[in-house]
Amino acid sequence: MKISANAKINLSLDVLGTRPDGYHEVCMIMQSVDLHDTLEIKENSTSSIILTCDNNALPCDDTNLIVRAAKALMSEVGASDGIDINLSKVIPMAAGLAGGSADAAAALVGINKLMGYGLSVDRLKDIGAKLGADIPFCIQGGTCMAEGIGERLTPIASMPDCYIVLIKPPMDVSTKYVYDNLSTDTAPHPDVYGMKSFIENKDLNGISSSLGNILESVTVKKYPEISDITKRLKQLGANGALMSGSGPSVFGLFDDEAAANRAFAAMREEFALTDPDRDYMMFVCRPAGEGVFLYAD
Repeated sequence: MKISANAKINLSLDVLGTRPDGYHEVCMIMQSVDLHDTLEIKENSTSSIILTCDNNALPCDDTNLIVRAAKALMSEVGASDGIDINLSKVIPMAAGLAGGSADAAAALVGINKLMGYGLSVDRLKDIGAKLGADIPFCIQGGTCMAEGIGERLTPIASMPDCYIVLIKPPMDVSTKYVYDNLSTDTAPHPDVYGMKSFIENKDLNGISSSLGNILESVTVKKYPEISDITKRLKQLGANGALMSGSGPSVFGLFDDEAAANRAFAAMREEFALTDPDRDYMMFVCRPAGEGVFLYAD
């Protein structure tokens, strides 16, 4: 079977503090987008999990989250089946878009369906939560408020349809560095519940004006180019723009497809002229709904 693994953006991301276990307590609103990787999954005659990928920069051994997820699922059901997984990688890596978590989520859902294990979505989320805080959301999909370390999910009304210009500048951001250098006492906290209200009212202008990410206070200080991209997207007509996750990806929300395409083209041309030796990954995408994984072919 082939199954898509959708990226996510954060419409609002707040960090409330550090828990006794060392993890950070968060409150955020996450949104799936239709930018996706593709996993092709099939049974093999061995008892091994064999992962291949079209991106040589991605390890395919036991350190890969897909392999770890597959093995955790096998352990849960007491199976030792052989599975071949081929990953077609589109979502930028180390980008704040949960690409690795999305791939692991797709592996859990796809293998569970292909092999007929019959685990519920909630059990798959429990397995995923032990591997990464974003995996339960990537299984759920759609629009959710996420609390705890990100594993406590409350689905909310889907955001209004729009066009999203997504840009990943040529830098990798360490999530650990961002959280280690975050001061929740001094950084501005976004209004997550205000954002929830705007989403429920299908108010794209309200959503755009309320975009907020407390992690920007750290990432932008180290990589000011992120702020430059955010400002430029707004100058080119975005209703609002924000860094996703711990960065460095930035997205702009547009209510008009033509405006989004013009902004995309303008920024691609600007990057080519001013910084031709660096690789900016750029996409135009749209919000994706809940339960995408459950409709694997």
